[in-house]
Amino acid sequence: MARILIVEDELHLAQGLLFNLEAEGHEVSAVESGEAALELLVERREQFDAVVLDVMLPGVDGFTVAERVRAAHNYVPVLMLTARARPEDVLKGFASGADDYLPKPFELTILIARVHGLLRRTEWQRRQAAPAEAREEGKAQPSGMEAAASAAISKEPAVPPEPQDVFRFDGRTLDFGTLELSAPKGKIQLTLMEAALLRYFLKHRNRNVSRKQILEDVWGLHEDTDTRAIDNFVVRLRRYLEDTPATPRYLITVRGVGYRFALKESEGEAEEAGKDSK
Repeated sequence: MARILIVEDELHLAQGLLFNLEAEGHEVSAVESGEAALELLVERREQFDAVVLDVMLPGVDGFTVAERVRAAHNYVPVLMLTARARPEDVLKGFASGADDYLPKPFELTILIARVHGLLRRTEWQRRQAAPAEAREEGKAQPSGMEAAASAAISKEPAVPPEPQDVFRFDGRTLDFGTLELSAPKGKIQLTLMEAALLRYFLKHRNRNVSRKQILEDVWGLHEDTDTRAIDNFVVRLRRYLEDTPATPRYLITVRGVGYRFALKESEGEAEEAGKDSK
């Protein structure tokens, strides 16, 4: 049984979600405003396994709620609900810290599948945090975030992705199972979308990738989208990775093209399914 918070000001919708998620065996709480959600998630630090968050709330909107929750170092998985389906709004939701996005109107079965996908992510993280000997006994399964990211704006629920968990380079360690980046500046908890973008850059390291490629391959957006949203993500990743973000060494801007993750092959090492490989 999981503990789920619904943040929705449309009473009939909130009651319907509450009833159906409880019928799935979950413990569900519902609030009608962003302020009430922030009181639970930030001020009182109540523990939830997932949050279903409407964007169009009175007062503090869902984007702001997600931003403040992440700023408080609360990394509970968040599924955003909104009547807005523009690509720019999808990216704004991800940039604010959402892990998945579902436009209204939606089918209830799809929402439940999405929630279960986020709950699986929580379970993956818990298992990854288990002792190494427990993982060797099969109590935890390796995971990454690529498939979850590709499912984030589709109608398919997230499924366990390919098992490449850890990538190390130049004193930095990216753990895609726990969504953690360890760098000289300290340990940083990544959002699902930050991890997905980093995985994409690593997969295509030392190759130029355009902003349009990133929009299509990472977020599945095929419309004419304002690609400056990608630049905002890159600025954030540089703060995490680079010693001097203003003069990046790894995440390089390629003028007129996009970006290149510059990394010598001798600097990077992937750990996959319990084995190291170059």
